[in-house]
Amino acid sequence: MQPRRRELPPTAGLPLRFADLRPGAATLATGIAAQLGTPPLQLECSGTASLLIALTALHELQPQRRRVVVPAFTCPLVAIAVRQAGLELQLCDLRPGHYDMDPSALRAACDERTLAIIPTHLAGRVADVDDALAVANNVGAYVIEDAAQALGARRDGSSVGLAGDIGFFSLAAGKGLSIYEGGLLLARDPELQAHLARTAARIVPRRVGWEWKRSLELLGYAALYRPRGLRLAYGNPLRRALRRGDPVAAVGDDFPLTIPLHRVGRWRQGVGAHAATRLPAFLDEVSAQAQRRLPRLRRIDGVEVLDDPAGAQGSWPFLLLLLPDQGRRDAALAQLWQVGLGVSRLFIHALPDYTYLADIVPAQDVPHARDFAARSLSISNSPWVTDDDFETICRTLEAALA
Repeated sequence: MQPRRRELPPTAGLPLRFADLRPGAATLATGIAAQLGTPPLQLECSGTASLLIALTALHELQPQRRRVVVPAFTCPLVAIAVRQAGLELQLCDLRPGHYDMDPSALRAACDERTLAIIPTHLAGRVADVDDALAVANNVGAYVIEDAAQALGARRDGSSVGLAGDIGFFSLAAGKGLSIYEGGLLLARDPELQAHLARTAARIVPRRVGWEWKRSLELLGYAALYRPRGLRLAYGNPLRRALRRGDPVAAVGDDFPLTIPLHRVGRWRQGVGAHAATRLPAFLDEVSAQAQRRLPRLRRIDGVEVLDDPAGAQGSWPFLLLLLPDQGRRDAALAQLWQVGLGVSRLFIHALPDYTYLADIVPAQDVPHARDFAARSLSISNSPWVTDDDFETICRTLEAALA
């Protein structure tokens, strides 16, 4: 298939409107907290900055503990945050064919040196936080819920992020709600929440240059996050990276090794607050769309669709699939990745296999995480993906798996 003039995004982001760009009150964090039913949310300059603040605060409370246990298949920024906090990364392999950490591997990874365990609500799917809590309670560690991709997801009727000690969400470009870069941080315990706020006040500086940069990027996002503009902003760079054989750059996994810290300005907060009034309806829309489309995918022999456990209602930024083997996954991607239909990959590698992270991530045998990376692909759940677009994707998958 040839690339089309109409480029679909890889995720279901809430489009900004011109009216969102007008000045407004800096009520983004309070507005989202009211929608989710959470304790007060702390607005930071990125989800990764939120994680860095959380790790810094927890290490101050337990300075003798330095290890942070993370899934071996997760965003490289998690590993970078652990290193920037001056802590040690401990990988945990996944359950076979699943996004959750393997229970046996998790227990083997944790001991009296463990500061925190980070279960990840990957792709908007709701993770098994209970197992992480059981292990953490046994060794005296904290649990940080990585809900960067799961704003709006719920577990037993409550927002994700509330079962652990700390949770955080991302407001990055392409997420359900975006101020181009931003993060929301929360803690169940009021004293811990106050400690997070004090930590951020101490380590996060005011950097006018960074905020100007993010403001300009947000204007560009508002202008180009449309099926026409995305060809220029997303599709063409993707295809250039794939032509030079660089899938890490194609999906944006090539992050700087230092996380910028700065305070979010009032204008961007106002933009987010305006857009947030449409967020609940948008999340309902994309969830309903996913539920309509999942049965079609499940009828394809060889396709496994990742879903939520009982009692959970995840968010649906995209649909995450596992194919039977890497060869057939790659055959499907060869037809779909470059043509603008919103088909992509989540993360290219398991964490030990990123060359640029060699000094950060310990070498470790994590076969299930590597298998997950080799067999997975994602399909955008944006409302711009029409039924005809989706049927084209499904037929291409059927042909690749035949």
